Amino acid sequence: MEAIIGKKIGMTSIFNAEGKNLPCTIVKIDDCVVTQVKTIETDGYNAIQIASGDVKEKHSNKAMMGHFKKSNTGPKAKVLEFRVDEISHKIGDILNAASFEEGDWVDVYANSKGKGFQGVVKRHGFGGVGQATHGQHDRGRAPGSIGASSFPSRVFKGMRMGGQMGNKRIKSINNRVIKILIEENAIVLSGSVPGHIGSTVVIEK
Repeated sequence: MEAIIGKKIGMTSIFNAEGKNLPCTIVKIDDCVVTQVKTIETDGYNAIQIASGDVKEKHSNKAMMGHFKKSNTGPKAKVLEFRVDEISHKIGDILNAASFEEGDWVDVYANSKGKGFQGVVKRHGFGGVGQATHGQHDRGRAPGSIGASSFPSRVFKGMRMGGQMGNKRIKSINNRVIKILIEENAIVLSGSVPGHIGSTVVIEK
């Protein structure tokens, strides 16, 4: 499994060979450095740790500075670990857009856009309480009744109500790599991927 950390640039559309207009997302890849390799012999499982995004030394502690020094790189903003079946990288290897090929199928995950506190109509698709009858003049988007009276005399867990919406880890599966932009170190993926413009996304092959 190949994995890489990138930044969502935004969406666009391109025409394929058949003339069909395809919506796609551009992801900028910061060169990712392999900072640690874990094996079954030493750690009980196979995994690689990659780091991306340069930061100032004052934003990294001494322990992490020593850790990054082993891979001959400076302090990084993002550090993630990925399990692999076979170890195909060594410490210090650089992963970039060239690690993928056009036509690859990948999964992308990131935090979705945060929308704050929302009501049941926006959050769960409720239709409101219906027509403005029986004296209702300001209840169009209300949730309505949430429980019974004497039995069970409580609100069941998991009741769909207003609350925090978005800002959850979402995984988009089976996005196709439409184009590799080597000079810009970017990948063009089919369809949409989670997150706002500028957010960190992780691409897995």
